[in-house]
Amino acid sequence: MEVGGQTIRAGEGVLCTLSTANRDEGAFTDPDELDLRRDARSHLSFGFGIHQCIGQSLARAEPQIALETLLRRLPGLRLAASFEELRFRDGVGFYGVKELPDPCPALPPDRP
Repeated sequence: MEVGGQTIRAGEGVLCTLSTANRDEGAFTDPDELDLRRDARSHLSFGFGIHQCIGQSLARAEPQIALETLLRRLPGLRLAASFEELRFRDGVGFYGVKELPDPCPALPPDRP
């Protein structure tokens, strides 16, 4: 069988990852760019149809609440390195920054 120009022989394994599906140039303009305003209703991060994640509303709300809280408590928070200096983990299951060069500043004692 051939899929996307790759021959798959009998008995060979195939690994399909959602992160790759969400980087489909046929579905998204500039799929490798982070665009928080992108209309991405066709993404597959939470599954599809009857197999859709029942916790997706909570999963969408948590980072928004966390980032709003973090930026409210630390309004001067900035990366200690340029984007180009960051090293990324690019594995089969996970993609993200390996480490941040400096820890976040501590909260002042009078702030909750």
